[in-house]
Amino acid sequence: MTVSLRLSNEDAVLIKKYAELNKISVSDLIRQTVMERIETEYDLEVFYKALEEYRSNPVTYSLDDVERELGLK
Repeated sequence: MTVSLRLSNEDAVLIKKYAELNKISVSDLIRQTVMERIETEYDLEVFYKALEEYRSNPVTYSLDDVERELGLK
C-alpha cells in the first residue's frame, strides 16, 4: 500500500535528517513510529482495562500461588 503525506519543508528536512542520523529510510522511520504509537495506545488501553478490573476485584496472587496452581511447583 502506498500512503502520501503532506509536510512543510521544515518538517520534511527534519524527518529526513533524523532518518539519516539513525541510518534508516524515511519510510522505515515513519512505519516504525506509527507502529510504536499504535502499540503504545493499545498497551495503555489494556492497562486501563486491567486496572478497572483490579479495582472492582482487588485480588492478587503471589508467584508461588500461580506456580502451585499451574502445577509448576
